[in-house]
Amino acid sequence: MPDSVVLINIFEVPDSDADAFITAWERTRDYLKTLDGHVDTALHQATSPGADFQFVNIAHWRSAEEFTEAIQSDGFRASATGLRWPMHPTLYRIVSRG
Repeated sequence: MPDSVVLINIFEVPDSDADAFITAWERTRDYLKTLDGHVDTALHQATSPGADFQFVNIAHWRSAEEFTEAIQSDGFRASATGLRWPMHPTLYRIVSRG
């Protein structure tokens, strides 16, 4: 079985767009949850207003290949149309645990 991966995606969202962003993110999340390779996801919001990166998404996927297939799908493109804010997604693998 391929190694699982962690998606860490940070978003540049003005404070005034927070509600619209959450709605758009949840729509995309709802699609991704239906895919076999998706394990779980959580959206985090900064505790201080005006943070450069107000939202951070952390998701676990069974493999990088399954994540790549997911974001290249028509379903993803349709569900993610509302995510209009700059984002910085990167896949990571765990190298050490505490």
